[in-house]
Amino acid sequence: MKVDFDASKPIYQQVIDEIRKAVARGALKPGEKIPSQRELAQSLQVNPNTIQRAYREMEQSNLVETLRGQGTFIKDNPSLFLEIRRDMVEEALKGFINEMHSLGFDDNEILKLIEEKLQK
Repeated sequence: MKVDFDASKPIYQQVIDEIRKAVARGALKPGEKIPSQRELAQSLQVNPNTIQRAYREMEQSNLVETLRGQGTFIKDNPSLFLEIRRDMVEEALKGFINEMHSLGFDDNEILKLIEEKLQK
């Protein structure tokens, strides 16, 4: 996993976001093992406590489950892929629409711009 860290967002949250994106893309599948906390901390060159927090948050949000002695796995939930994808699309659209509104575009103008871009 490679993450280009953004200083405006906590690193642990960026790690979570990257794992969610991997699930949404199908690169990580339900039931698949993810790197250990130590391995991920080393490969990303971040503090192990940061990765520990990311794993704890992912476990609390039912994205992953840790099986003692076996490792941490993407939760084996068939609807997980669709849920994550829907959530990520919702976040992206909200951000886009808010940004367009802040630039002075109304909903009809936004729709027209999107339609024009999709036809190219």
